[in-house]
This record gives sequence, structure tokens and C-alpha cells, in this order.
Amino acid sequence: MNYLCTFAPMELKSILGNIAKIVLPFILGGAILWWMYRGEDFSVISHVLTEEMDWTWMLLSFPFGILAQMFRGWRWKQTLDPIDDLSPSTVEQPYSGPKIRARIATCIHAVFISYAASLVIPRIGEFSRCAILKRYDGVSFSKALGTVVTERAVDTLIVMLYSGIILLIEISIFGTFFKKTGTSLDRILEGFSLMGWLVTAICGIAVLILLHLLLKNFSIYNKVKMTLSGIWEGVLSLRGIKNLPLYLFFSVGIWVMYFLHYYLTFFCFDFTANLGIGCALVSFVVANFAVIVPTPNGAGPWHFAIKTMLILYGVADEQALWFVLIVHTVQTMLVIALGIYAWAALLFTKRLNPKTT
Repeated sequence: MNYLCTFAPMELKSILGNIAKIVLPFILGGAILWWMYRGEDFSVISHVLTEEMDWTWMLLSFPFGILAQMFRGWRWKQTLDPIDDLSPSTVEQPYSGPKIRARIATCIHAVFISYAASLVIPRIGEFSRCAILKRYDGVSFSKALGTVVTERAVDTLIVMLYSGIILLIEISIFGTFFKKTGTSLDRILEGFSLMGWLVTAICGIAVLILLHLLLKNFSIYNKVKMTLSGIWEGVLSLRGIKNLPLYLFFSVGIWVMYFLHYYLTFFCFDFTANLGIGCALVSFVVANFAVIVPTPNGAGPWHFAIKTMLILYGVADEQALWFVLIVHTVQTMLVIALGIYAWAALLFTKRLNPKTT
């Protein structure tokens, strides 16, 4: 009886926590969108869609959005191949047959589904695609997750590099931003004395230590710790990639495709068609950082970031609002369509059984 009394609250807490992970991102994204579009006349959007928008450019952008995800699937396949032990076995019945390798089609379908799944629960895509690979190709979940960690590290490095270069080239636009908002970076820094910087550093270290201590007390900490060996092996798989130039091509190509998928939408509207590639690059970079906020497909933060940058480049407020709403909605529908296609394709995909292969 005492066990049941202690188990029930813990189970309820877990359920409430899972619900919060799903609901809160929608609330956050919805609140930002409501704040941005409050008071707007949505009847105007039908006129924009039918009379002012050139759908040819939107359709031309689709292949680049699809290729970005396919490149990610092909690159993932490369990082999975070097893993030594992909074939599952147990103590009772060890497996001595041929090794199971992840199939390219399964990798691509898993990536398609991961993006669609992240629309429901932000960041769940990384886990869902590893689960799909485990289910259909028998690849170790923890080792596949390790390769995803590798991908994230490589992507972060690429994003930081091109973001730094683009922001340096277009730094004048941020001077315009500070001028319009009345904010001066020098004025902010002048308020910090040597003691102020010291206190800030101490507070930052204290926050990191507190987060570490809190994490250690979570039950999930021990579960994560148990899988670190498998994850680390996945991370090390990068050293065994056979065709490194091809891997780098896919890594850079992913972000080039993402950019073209976004940039071509500029030509759908008269008010963005002549802004130039500089505006597209800067707004693309800012949007990449905005989507760090966990909302479905970046809804809300993405809209706000792009709208702000377009206004700085001279686009009218209302026009910028309709641009971000239409582009984000259409691109999200493409993600959903790819996810549905991949789910249907997997229904007809034969699962690899290591005991009979």
C-alpha cells in the first residue's frame, strides 16, 4: 500500500511533465503569434495569396527543402557505416550472422518523419529517427543517437562559421537596428565596472554548477549515464568515415539547400523580390538562432526574427507580417507532407531480422 501511495504521485508527476513538454511550446509559440498578429485583418491574406503572390517561385523552392532533408539522410548513413557492432545480440542467443547496415531509404524516411514529429514535440525528432532505425534496420539506438550528436556538433560549427562571416559583412544593418531602438552597445558596456564583470562571471559559474547539481538529481541522469558508452562510440564513428569530402559536401549542402529553400520565397512577392541576397542571408542567420526557442517548427520566434529583419531592410510592417506567415505555413505543410509520405513508405518497408538475415 505504501508503495502504491509513493508510486502514484511519481507517475502523475511524470505524466504532467510529458504533457507540459507538449503543451508549453504550443502556448509559447501561440502567444508570440497572437501578439504579432493581434488586430490584423486576415481577410487580406486571401487577396495576397491569389493576387499578389507568384506561386511559381514557391514551388521552385520545394526541391531545395526536400534535398536539405535528403542530404541529412545521406550524411547520416555515412556516419552509421563505420560503427563496428550494428548487429544486436544477447547473452542467451548471440548473433553471429552478417552485420546489419542501415539502409539509405530508411535513413531518409527517418529524417522526414523526425522533422514532422518535431512539429508536435520540439526536439523529439532526434530520438524518433533513431527509434525508426532500430525498428526497421536493427541499428543500436544508443549508437545511432551518438551519430546524431556528431551531426549536431558539425552543424553547430558550420552555422557559427557562416553566421559570423555574414554578420560581419552586413554589420551596418545592426547599426540601423540600434539606432532605431535607441539602444547602444557602448552605453550598456559602460555600466559594467570591473567588479560588475566579476560578479557577472561568478553568477554565471554559480548557475552552471546549480544546473549540474539539479541534473544529477534527476532520475533520467542515471539512464543517460548508462548509455554514454554507446553514444561515445557513435561520436567516434566520424573518424571512420570513408569519404570525408563527400561528408563535408553533404554537411555544407544541407545549409545551402535550406538557404535556397528560403531565399527563393523572396521572389514570390514584389516587396521582397528586390531586397537582395544580403537581406536573405542576414535574416536566415537571425532566424537560425531564433528557432533555438523550443516551439513547433520555430513558430513565433521565426516569424518575429524574420519580420524584424525585413522591416530593417525597408519592408512595410504589414507586408512583413504576411510574408512570414505565408512562407512559414507553406514550408511547414511541406514538412508534414514529407512526414506522411515517409510514414506510408515505411509501412511497405521490410524489417531486417538479425536472427534470420
